[in-house]
Amino acid sequence: MLLFPVSGVEVSWWLPPLAACVVSLFTSMVGVSGAFLLMPFQMSVLGYASPSASATNLVFNLFATPGGIWRYARLGRMVWPLAWVFALGSLPGIVAGFYLRALWLPDAARFKLLVGAVMLYLAWRLLGEFAPWRKQAASPLPLVVGSVTMLQADTRRMLFAVGEARFAVAVPALVLLSLVVGVIGGTYGIGGGAIVAPFCIAVLRLPVAVVAGAALVGTFATSVLGVLVYTLLPLPGGGSAAPDWALGALLGGGGLVGMTLGAGLQQHVPQRILKFGLGLLVAGLGSYYLSGR
Repeated sequence: MLLFPVSGVEVSWWLPPLAACVVSLFTSMVGVSGAFLLMPFQMSVLGYASPSASATNLVFNLFATPGGIWRYARLGRMVWPLAWVFALGSLPGIVAGFYLRALWLPDAARFKLLVGAVMLYLAWRLLGEFAPWRKQAASPLPLVVGSVTMLQADTRRMLFAVGEARFAVAVPALVLLSLVVGVIGGTYGIGGGAIVAPFCIAVLRLPVAVVAGAALVGTFATSVLGVLVYTLLPLPGGGSAAPDWALGALLGGGGLVGMTLGAGLQQHVPQRILKFGLGLLVAGLGSYYLSGR
């Protein structure tokens, strides 16, 4: 058993990296680091639910996301202009998210309500298109996607090519979304990708292959600032919410392995399977935390 003095967590050394690896293996395929699922793991399994837990979750992102970013870039599925919009648009909300977490959500019971609400929001976005009363339009995408080509990127819109299909999105909408995500991500300790990716996939109708790598870049950037904010800024009324670096690094090591593997596997898995499976998992976890157990 390992004891982490900062958080007070005592756990077998293999459990955090194993949990992080398994979670990241699947979530990285849709551009999510897995931090939003590790927050419930910290609260329920490790018994760690203070504001410092959010900061530790962001440390996990610092160690885990570079593997996925590197793999997506190497495979030609990193859309850098989209990545910079996600990254820079989210940063202003991080500080606001820190104070929201510290002032209004310091205790586990209230924080679990936020966890559940965020997860059900994600599930609704991911699973909406699978409703039996909705017609399934023929997709112009191939069953699995290889590389992505950037056709246009300016202050008004971005245009992408995925095989023979074309996808456009308004840049101002992406900036606004990123700003809101920065606030939520700073509060929850998820870096923002868990909101950006499903929203872009389900609402803006962008393919997983376009969004995934860029969302991980945004997650990494916001996590860097988030860790600094939680480490350097005092809590209202005194005290600190600095992360448990040792626990975050242990989680991040497992996440690095899982995320590198998951980014490589994405091109072999149909997009609809990824979206449906992630939606079911998020819906189950969201319902569990809103139940108050």
